[in-house]
Amino acid sequence: MAERLASRSGQAQIELIAGLPLLGLAALIALQILAVGYAQSLADGAAEAGALAVADGRDAAAAARAGLPGWAERRIEVDVEGGRVEVELDPPALLPGLGGRLGVGSDAYARPESG
Repeated sequence: MAERLASRSGQAQIELIAGLPLLGLAALIALQILAVGYAQSLADGAAEAGALAVADGRDAAAAARAGLPGWAERRIEVDVEGGRVEVELDPPALLPGLGGRLGVGSDAYARPESG
């Protein structure tokens, strides 16, 4: 009887150890999804800030970049045409090379200030 309990306990430990990498992978995927969502929120805010700058007659690209955290400075592209501001942002990647494949974008429009 004691042998059966020890055998079951050993089996449970092996199953736990085998499941830990899958649990780690699931956590990594969840964190990457959160990073993409956060980047989308930042892109939305940057596009809106740029559109508000257009409406006020200021530099839209500078306004879009102004409210972003430091990590986003090299990962953002801002395109301004008339009153339309389009922002593309690559989120931070937990795995190298993944950030560029998960890029997010947003756009906003404001009527440009008339002279």
